[in-house]
Amino acid sequence: MRKKVRNVIIIGAAGRDFHNFNTFFRHNKNYNVVAFTAEQIPGIDDRMYPKELAGEDLYPKGIKIYPESKLAELIKEFDVDDCVFAYSDKPYAYVMGISAIVNAAGANFWLMGPKDTMVKSKKPVIAVGATRTGCGKSQTSRKIIEYLVGMGFRVVAVRHPMPYDPDLNKQIVQRFACVDDLKYQNCTIEEMEEYEPHVVTKRNVIYAGVDYEAILKGGKTKDPQTGKWIEMAGAENDPDGCDIVLWDGGNNDFPFYVPDLTIGVADPLRPGAEVSYYPGEVVARMADVIVINKIDSASLDNINTVRANLRKINPTAKQIDAASILTVDKPELLKGKKVLVVEDGPTLTHGEMKIGAGTVAALKHGAELVDPRPYVVGKLAETFKIYPNIGTLLPAMGYGKEQMKDLEKTIANTPCDAVVVGTPIDLPRFIKIKQPVVKVGYELQEIGTPTLKEVLDEFVAKHNLKPKRRRK
Repeated sequence: MRKKVRNVIIIGAAGRDFHNFNTFFRHNKNYNVVAFTAEQIPGIDDRMYPKELAGEDLYPKGIKIYPESKLAELIKEFDVDDCVFAYSDKPYAYVMGISAIVNAAGANFWLMGPKDTMVKSKKPVIAVGATRTGCGKSQTSRKIIEYLVGMGFRVVAVRHPMPYDPDLNKQIVQRFACVDDLKYQNCTIEEMEEYEPHVVTKRNVIYAGVDYEAILKGGKTKDPQTGKWIEMAGAENDPDGCDIVLWDGGNNDFPFYVPDLTIGVADPLRPGAEVSYYPGEVVARMADVIVINKIDSASLDNINTVRANLRKINPTAKQIDAASILTVDKPELLKGKKVLVVEDGPTLTHGEMKIGAGTVAALKHGAELVDPRPYVVGKLAETFKIYPNIGTLLPAMGYGKEQMKDLEKTIANTPCDAVVVGTPIDLPRFIKIKQPVVKVGYELQEIGTPTLKEVLDEFVAKHNLKPKRRRK
């Protein structure tokens, strides 16, 4: 006989899990969320989802977060009925492996969809997602914003969550309008990699945090420096104005907001991922437009495989071909030199990429890669144990101050002529690097037609959007 109140565990990684709870479970008296479990992101287990976020009416003590490794015993301990899988960029075999653990322990396995988890905005929403981590979502988002701002629209970006602060109440609603805001909000390297490219151009502000309804519409949050509760405007009501909300997805998750236009990004350097990873295939099937990125680096066979897979599962989506164009600020430091390449962390770890922008640029300009593995220390050594296939690259892991110090020490320990930084942030601004630094950037360039500009022109016309004021 079905229970009146069902016990639930939400299996996550400090992102989709919190959002699913906030939108469906927080005030739902038919369910009792007894625990979150955490995976993928180091150092986020063994803390609390606070009562202020959990809802003091049903969760006056908050909700404990446990390591995912304890999942089976937690199901038994709390007499759990349902387990919700709520994190992204995992192959289907992995997802169903978790399902087997859950079912064997006696509980139901649940994948929640858009209908129960998406929030509706009063503003038009363009959503950008991808089939894998590291496809080029962020550069696609920046290109879209560039076009829309050029048309006179005020665009507010909202980024998929990365709440790594021990006190989640300080990250309920976050707004970033300038580089100083990154420091004020105590951002990790992983957060800065996503936020900094938006604010340095001063084209738009970007929001993130934990409670995505409050992030959209406004709500209370703790000031990250004083700890006092303050009222924050949401993306829809941004002080600088908002004509269009751009959802900038994380990993390969589908949007938290109801989109009026969905743009997916696929990666032919990892062909087949678009039909074999969760929830990347969901993004591919939902998309109105799919950007096939990196065609300048991938083989024709792999490009055609991705193109055929996408047409099979989503034949009506427009396909845009694009290249990821690299820029190198000091190419003279590369030719014939031994270099340490530092790449975006998540792209190398759960994104499983073997190369990144820094690697491509270094090899193109005749550099020799130095293997950092003999020199790694602390948390970075653990990262290489968990992800042994990273190879001769150094992931810019910085989920906290300890990891940032370990990254700094590892770079200092590694004998090289230069350090090639392939992450989107100005890394030397946050850690000391004694060697010469070569900065690699990357931007999206459409090839042929259709283009993103054509898609956006159609979107603006369809929704009869008119900019309230022209931006210089």
